[in-house]
Order: sequence, then structure tokens, then C-alpha cells
Amino acid sequence: MSNFYQRGIFGLIYVVLFLSAILISEFSYVAYATLLGFFCLLEFTRIINFKYTIVYLIYGMLVYLIIIEDFKFLVTPILMLSLASSIVLMYQLFVNKGFVFQRNLLRFVISVRYIIFSSIFIILLPFLNGEYRPHLIIGILVMMWANDSFAYLVGKNFGKRKLFPSVSPKKTVEGFIGGFVFTLVAAACIHYFNKDLDLISWLVIGTIMSTIGTIGDLIESKFKRIAEVKDSGTLIPGHGGFFDRLDSLLFAAPFVYLYVHHIAIF
Repeated sequence: MSNFYQRGIFGLIYVVLFLSAILISEFSYVAYATLLGFFCLLEFTRIINFKYTIVYLIYGMLVYLIIIEDFKFLVTPILMLSLASSIVLMYQLFVNKGFVFQRNLLRFVISVRYIIFSSIFIILLPFLNGEYRPHLIIGILVMMWANDSFAYLVGKNFGKRKLFPSVSPKKTVEGFIGGFVFTLVAAACIHYFNKDLDLISWLVIGTIMSTIGTIGDLIESKFKRIAEVKDSGTLIPGHGGFFDRLDSLLFAAPFVYLYVHHIAIF
């Protein structure tokens, strides 16, 4: 099977499973999103060579406390820590030009923030005022896929100027602009069918997914470059690992959560 057809088939399976889990029930979404977070954590700890199981225990404990027991008071401090550490990660990427995690304590901290906290926010995103809104998370996923797809297509066909060659040589400025524009187009289309949020709110979310999501993609690329690996895993043939598929959403999730749950107009 050629790589093109392999990518297409397994990419379709991945999307169908994700959408099915969202639409079947609240429970199936939480279970599936929790499983995706676990696989991302497994792949990320392998990349940074962190071999202690405590991170999996913490992930399970936070999912249980916040999602099952509804200890929502934990969300605000986790959100604040996530946003602050995101700024640190962006500073490390753009100013220091790299990440240095030689000690296990630092590997532990980045695993908790980057994967565990973000996975919690992905799980929480479609829950508004105690109500499960599946089409909200579908809209966010559609914008993520639109950004990824059109950034690739525009960059491949029209890209000339490199976006960040030391981290991701194939990404181009033109590709980023193309992904951004088509993500906003997708946001406008989503608003036509989904009135969970107003048009401005969908456009803001699209902007977050395109800009912050692209930074998340670059950060993941930097980690892989340091580890000298091409993909985060092999669980999705032709696509790499789950972390490869969710890197942009993982990094953007706290920002989207902040906007949707605290700023957006309903």
C-alpha cells in the first residue's frame, strides 16, 4: 500500500472514530479523549526519555477528580499554571531557541503541563454550564484540521519563505497564511450551522487554533528534533503517533478553554 493511500485510509479511520466518540454520548467522548491523552503522554515521555510512571498516576487522578468527581475548583489554578508555562515554552522556542530538560524534575514538570493539563482541557472543552455540547468540540476539531490541511497544501504549492527553518524546515510563511485564512473560512461556515457561539467568537477561536496551534506544532517539532525522531509514535500508520495529530490542539487547548468558558459571548 502506497504511503498516500495508507495516510488516507488511517486518517479517515482516526477522524471517524473521533467524531463517533463525540456524537455517541458524553461518556464515550470523555473515555476516548482520556485515552488519546494517555497515548500522547506515553509518546511524549518516550521523546523526552522520562521513564517514571508517576505521570500516568497523576493523569488518572486528575481525570477522576475533575471529570468524575466534578472538583471544578481545581480547574482555575491548573488553567493559570498552563497559560503561564505556555508563555515560558514560547519564550524558550523563540528567544532561547531550544529546550534543556536534563533533569528528571524538569521532564516531569513539562509532561504534567504540556500533556496532562492540556488533555484535561480538551476533555472539558465541550462542557458549558454543565451541559455537554458535542458540536462545539467538533467545530474546534474542524478548524484544527482545516489549518493543518491548508497550511500543508498552500505551503507545498506556493511556499517560498521558510517560517522557522531551524525547527521545521518544511513550514512556510505562505503555508501559515493559507492555513490561517482557511481556518477563518471554516469558522464562518461552522457558525452558519452551529449557534453555540456567535460569529466573532468562532473567528477568535479560529485565530487561536491557527496561531497558537501552529506554535504548538513547532514546539513538538523542536522536541522531536532534540530527540532525533521523525514521529512521536507509530500507532497511526502513515501519520505517526497521536501526539503528532494532536500537538496543535494540546498547546492551544488552555487558550481555547479560557476564551470559550470565560470570555466568549453565547
